[in-house]
Amino acid sequence: MNFMGQFHKVLLRYIRKKWFFMTRAETYSRISAREICVAGIMAAFVFIATFVPQIPIPLGYAHLGDGAIFLAVFLAGRRAGIFAGAFGSALADLAGGFPVWILPTLVIKAVMAEIFYRVAFTGNDVPKFSSVRVLGGMVAACLFMTAGYTLAGAFLYDSLALGLASTPGLLMKSAVNIAAAYFAGGVLSRVGLPH
Repeated sequence: MNFMGQFHKVLLRYIRKKWFFMTRAETYSRISAREICVAGIMAAFVFIATFVPQIPIPLGYAHLGDGAIFLAVFLAGRRAGIFAGAFGSALADLAGGFPVWILPTLVIKAVMAEIFYRVAFTGNDVPKFSSVRVLGGMVAACLFMTAGYTLAGAFLYDSLALGLASTPGLLMKSAVNIAAAYFAGGVLSRVGLPH
């Protein structure tokens, strides 16, 4: 076998063992048909929440998709929430006429969902949606999202000033999304859905 063939084989083995978003227990578990269906439904939910209420801000638009991502991670779990956040938001960028933002959106929203999960689900127990950990996770994820889109805008448009111009709108969008997710999560927890 030549060098490239061996390199390819070693690389695939490494990717399978060290999948970026999965813990060791999740790496060896199979993805069930139920989890695939839930991830698809949550991706559609994130897409609708991102695509329908578009409010223009510099370099893009504001929406309620981030709140939908938080609900997807909380209700569907880590893997389904990450998939839903990344692909639902990227599809909204594609359908909304912002194809240049698809790749940054895939990365930023996936990491945003991961940050929310890591902060909100730090212990062995499932937190209530109205807990301080969940609120802290949403704030940390939104701060990352704001920084990520500011840097992506500066890179894509070759101007730090343009990237920074979007920061106030992104911060306001984050505050609205946190409030909407907190309200929706509280309503859902009263009817017993998250469990």
